[in-house]
Amino acid sequence: MKNRRIVLASRPTGIPTPENFTLVEADIPELEDGQVLLENQVFAIDPAVRGMLDDVKSYMPPVQIGGLIPTMVLGRVIKSRNPAFKEGDYGRGFIGWEEYSVLNPTSVAFENVKIDPTIPLTAYMGALGWSGITAYVGLLDTGAMKAGDVVVVSAAAGAVGSVAGQVAKLRGCRVVGIVGSDEKAEMITKELGMDAAVNYKTAPDLEAAIKAACPDGIDLYFDNVGGKTLDTILPLMNDFGRIPVCGMIANYNHQTEPYLLRNIWQVLVHRITMRGFLAYEAVDMLHEAEDQLAAWFKSGELIATENVSTGLESTPAAFIRLMAGETSGKTLVRLNDRITTLG
Repeated sequence: MKNRRIVLASRPTGIPTPENFTLVEADIPELEDGQVLLENQVFAIDPAVRGMLDDVKSYMPPVQIGGLIPTMVLGRVIKSRNPAFKEGDYGRGFIGWEEYSVLNPTSVAFENVKIDPTIPLTAYMGALGWSGITAYVGLLDTGAMKAGDVVVVSAAAGAVGSVAGQVAKLRGCRVVGIVGSDEKAEMITKELGMDAAVNYKTAPDLEAAIKAACPDGIDLYFDNVGGKTLDTILPLMNDFGRIPVCGMIANYNHQTEPYLLRNIWQVLVHRITMRGFLAYEAVDMLHEAEDQLAAWFKSGELIATENVSTGLESTPAAFIRLMAGETSGKTLVRLNDRITTLG
């Protein structure tokens, strides 16, 4: 049995192109003790992967030329040498764009996922998966969010941002989302229930637009973007405000020429707590997040937004659309059209 995989053919410059990726075949290795073999069902396509395609130091090692493109996978267990998994279970972990994956106990986010058959499988890779968990952990753990806070979320129509805005509302906060189109602004306010939206692409004065939406200042800024948006928000933070840093997508396509912050001194002026976080390190909060997100989803209080492509070959194009800012909600790839989605 052969495994089809997508590997890095060349390093991107700016937004990736199809030529940066190539499809190859490889043998599936024999399992060792503790490992499980997954027949992958869904990929979560995440912007942070873009940073791993450059040969620069980050919190994850760079992908080498010819190396598998990393991603979070959800797969059905077809063989197991791990007592915590049996055939038919669903495993999740950070592996890559391939049809079959060997999951190790040392894999990032190694987990046996308890699937509710009434919930579409793709939801476990979006709002009920690591995007939702990241939003929950970033707000409640890193950001110490409390009822009554004014919360601003950048990339608020994206995978993490769309959940973060809803969680903040469910916990009694005023929520302002920053987005890149009028369509996304309408979605997050009318469909997802956020209080206000700012279109950073059309606002003639971004600082004035955010200030008008937050006349009493900002208590918590959930940062998915970095760059100019972060720089603009720093002077608008209230004293002792918190900034959980989830991502810096503004820099992902241009890591060698990052935006230079001018207002970082405002961290001192307002005694801001600004901290990066990786959700999978919040082990004590993992099950709480999963249970609460699933409960909100089943009650209809949490809306999961997805854009789904089908087939391994569609994965590079889905990633390119994400990095070009053309998507809303969680970008996902299902490996075949029999896999249930929210659509």
